[in-house]
Amino acid sequence: MSGVTIREFGMSDHEAVLQLWQEAGIPSRPEGRDGRERLERELARGAAVFLVAEDSGSVVGAVLGTHDGRKGWVNRLVVAPDHRGRGLARRLVQNVEDAWAARGIEIVTCLIETPNAGSMRFFESMGYVRADDIVYYSKRQRPES
Repeated sequence: MSGVTIREFGMSDHEAVLQLWQEAGIPSRPEGRDGRERLERELARGAAVFLVAEDSGSVVGAVLGTHDGRKGWVNRLVVAPDHRGRGLARRLVQNVEDAWAARGIEIVTCLIETPNAGSMRFFESMGYVRADDIVYYSKRQRPES
């Protein structure tokens, strides 16, 4: 995909990424975990890789990767509708996987909401294996988190 570059997220990309998530129907919490201050703190801790894809000065894709020291996670993968089907999502995920491999993290995972069959097919095409024997629980300090 010529002309599209992948680079680290900068806080100047914040609004563009929030807009991409909204357009793609990805739930976001700009007053909580996706707010500027929270993202700045998370990125400063060094346990995240946040990448954007840029085409002609516009953010057209993004992926947030986090890790807990032993397992890496692919979170919030998004590609603008007019840039889909060109391998951009694959490039974004591969960049996160490479970052984790460079840190010695050998397991990369993702969580996908059950109605999102397209994402399931995508990750399966990249060699991810579905684990139907896991039930996800969460406990939130605040609803906006």
